[in-house]
Amino acid sequence: MARFEDLRHSFWDTGNDHGGRPALTDRMVEEAERLLKVTLPAPLLDLLRIRNGGQVDDSRAAFPTSRPTSWSSDHVPFDSLMGLGHHERTLSMLDSPYLVEEWGLPTAVVLLSGGGHYWIGLDYRTCGPHGEPSVTWFDADDGSDLALAPDFRSFTEGLTSADAFEDGEGDDVTD
Repeated sequence: MARFEDLRHSFWDTGNDHGGRPALTDRMVEEAERLLKVTLPAPLLDLLRIRNGGQVDDSRAAFPTSRPTSWSSDHVPFDSLMGLGHHERTLSMLDSPYLVEEWGLPTAVVLLSGGGHYWIGLDYRTCGPHGEPSVTWFDADDGSDLALAPDFRSFTEGLTSADAFEDGEGDDVTD
């Protein structure tokens, strides 16, 4: 498992600028935290200060799971991380309140990545809006969720390549 300090500069796919936004400023963070009504984790902000959202490196595009999900028997995808601030035709963490309502997700969540039927998000349900949120997988189709990591730092340290898993990416294990 890589240490956060070692992986933060190799986290982003530097060959792909899809989903990136203007550089993150302290004012943008303050505004996002005000709108989302939470304190965002420092390690997340560290990554967003390097690049404000976009595609993650292939070596960090999956997270192993303790049980099967609708995505796969042993992992979930994490190929991108939303940034802060609005950018044309790209989702942002600021879209979380709308997306949470639209997809019937728990309200104390800030979404990090996903595509409608599934999401990965910061889960503030246990810690409250100013605590250290866990990272959780949310399946909007069946209403289930799965805790992935106790905090964002642990989550990023546990990310690995999707190639490390036996089953194919996106195998539907619920059929």
